[in-house]
Amino acid sequence: MVETEAPIKEVIEEIKESGGDAVKFCYQCGKCDTICPWNRVGTFSMRKLIREAAFGLTEIEREEIWRCTGCGECTRRCPRDVKQIQDTVALRRMATGYGVFPAAVKPVRAASAGLTAEGNPFGEERAIRAEWAKGLPVKTFAEEMEILYFPGCYLSYDPRLKKVAAATAGILSQAGVDFGILGARENCCGESIRKTGNEALFKSLARENIKTFIENGVKKILVSSPHCYHTFKNEYTEFKTHFEVAHISQYIFELINEGKLKLSKEYGKKVTYHDPCYLGRHNGIYDEPRGILKKIPGLELIEMDRSREDSLCCGMGGGRIWMETPVSERFSNLRLEEAIGAGSEVLVTSCPYCVTNFEDGRVVLNYDDAIQIKDITEVLLEVI
Repeated sequence: MVETEAPIKEVIEEIKESGGDAVKFCYQCGKCDTICPWNRVGTFSMRKLIREAAFGLTEIEREEIWRCTGCGECTRRCPRDVKQIQDTVALRRMATGYGVFPAAVKPVRAASAGLTAEGNPFGEERAIRAEWAKGLPVKTFAEEMEILYFPGCYLSYDPRLKKVAAATAGILSQAGVDFGILGARENCCGESIRKTGNEALFKSLARENIKTFIENGVKKILVSSPHCYHTFKNEYTEFKTHFEVAHISQYIFELINEGKLKLSKEYGKKVTYHDPCYLGRHNGIYDEPRGILKKIPGLELIEMDRSREDSLCCGMGGGRIWMETPVSERFSNLRLEEAIGAGSEVLVTSCPYCVTNFEDGRVVLNYDDAIQIKDITEVLLEVI
């Protein structure tokens, strides 16, 4: 049985220790506030939150502790290396342990229930996790295979994102890659639920995945989600395991350079690329996605003013994919306006959270005819 309550005493000590560092190192310069995307759409002060945590004054009932999207901008720019994301997650762990969830955060409970029961946050049946692959040249993973493709939850269950999984499978097959999937035997990577403070559930999901990977002889994992990439590469190592992990944009770039994928058709459109936070700022993958797009005949790549390290967060990291965000406070709407303002016809990205958020924004803002949203694999499949 999965534990649902965080060890409260340990969390309090963690916050005290982190807070002590904040008192010692934080300048209270406010740089974290000035660059936080929240201050383009609403009100939120990371500086205030860190100061309150440092002195033990934070009230865990407040919605503010759930606002951070974990985009990493404040961490990157902080002159004193304060661990803002780590501190915020520690506060959420305490709130989760006490079962304190503001109204906007309550959907996290449903996600937790789904993860506990079926290994995915949607609560969909585990048995149908691989249905996206029906009719496609996709095999069940076997130890002798070159690579495990781990599509993740969104690409396995969401109707829009299933198209991305299918595009990925088509590209890999075209390139002659010997790959397979685990289907119902895989769980969510656990990244988003960990960011909401449910450490016990994350560890349960991670241990089950690691056990499955080892039992099936997995050595190299290919992922579509930057969140899966970050978790497998940087967080599963906490369990003393080391798998080779590649994001699909890295892997496809290699396939093209090795001559295994031929780009034979033109894509005569103006395209801008959005850097997902957990692919870019957190893991430094900027060049490979652009390298793919630059090799596509006829494609005109346009950069938005905020790109690469300065990319604007879509707003769904840090577990906020499961929380309610008012339309007026969605960073993704600003990003769509930036993409259209740059003259692009297609906004391309390589993250299921970003695709989902931008597609929602396109509907809300009535931008159906103004811009298209594509995963990078969907564009590539059109030209091979």
